[in-house]
Amino acid sequence: MAVTVLTGAVMAAGALSPSAASAARPDTVQRSLDTLVREDRAPAALATVTDREGRTRVYTAGVGDLKTGAKVPKDGQVRAGSNTKAFTAVVVLQLVAEKKVALDAPVDTYLPGLLRGDGIDGRHITVRQLLQHTSGIPDYVDQRAILENPQRYYEPRELLDAALARKAHFAPGEKWEYSNTNYLVAGLIVQKVTGRPLGEEIGRRIVDRIGLRHTYFPAPGDMTIREPHPKGYHRDAAESPWREYTELDPSWGWAAGAVVSTNSDLNRFYTALLGGKLLPQAQLAEMRTTVPTEGAGQGVRYGLGLTSTPLSCGGVYWGHGGTIPGYFTLGGVREDGRAVNIALTSIPADEATTQQAQTAVETALCR
Repeated sequence: MAVTVLTGAVMAAGALSPSAASAARPDTVQRSLDTLVREDRAPAALATVTDREGRTRVYTAGVGDLKTGAKVPKDGQVRAGSNTKAFTAVVVLQLVAEKKVALDAPVDTYLPGLLRGDGIDGRHITVRQLLQHTSGIPDYVDQRAILENPQRYYEPRELLDAALARKAHFAPGEKWEYSNTNYLVAGLIVQKVTGRPLGEEIGRRIVDRIGLRHTYFPAPGDMTIREPHPKGYHRDAAESPWREYTELDPSWGWAAGAVVSTNSDLNRFYTALLGGKLLPQAQLAEMRTTVPTEGAGQGVRYGLGLTSTPLSCGGVYWGHGGTIPGYFTLGGVREDGRAVNIALTSIPADEATTQQAQTAVETALCR
């Protein structure tokens, strides 16, 4: 389908004046988004850049609807995917600060008998190992099943059973391997300890606390995106037709990937988190204590629901990123307060596109 590419960078509330923006911020971010749409063929790309003084600029490229060619909503809502892990980890660490959970306690302390399988034993897997992806528990995600039936509802226990039917990939603490199952179990711990739904705890402890007005954890059965948003798409190969995945049941992602947000809210979340507004210093330090990763990018390290990624201009940025059918997000915040988040309305089809998105993040954080 031939689509006219629409691009634009719009000023947000509290943003730089046009003259100051042109002098201080060459439109390199806009060019990066244009490239993602024109050359890497993402239907749409969105970005929000926040400088050290908290001034924000919002960018868009592409179209929000491939059928109608509608414009991309300014700072539109997207499915934030695995950024949800950072939200879940913050709630767990808040419970640690409240002395209701201990990071180095075994999972069986809170969910006795739940984790049992071939090489999997909740008496020997700690809460820290869940949040750090060093538990060895296999991933439950069946990508083919999700793509074939995106509106199917999954109970957390059903997803966990799928993981427990497989053999442990390694002994707890032996190495690092990304697994959504870790955060599924972390979400179950939150619910057991608080006696409340995970989404309610995320809403009360994070969303409401720091004023994330466009972020929410979908309720069971909620398959829509509530506010203005670009439609999300997926295709199996570069020349395959696009299939729309805007409306889906995010229950399969749950504690690992269900949150809906905007680029601006994600910037606000990571800025508040790194600024000490969500966790006491002791728990934030635990969150930022990292281990090397395999397959997550050169130099990327993983903490407790938080990644550190090296920048070509020096230093690192802290964030997470996320992938879910229809949407891809990437970004984070530097120690000096600069923040950026980028969203695409399709999962990158190859490593080159992913690298182009990473380059766009660096462009915003390094200039």
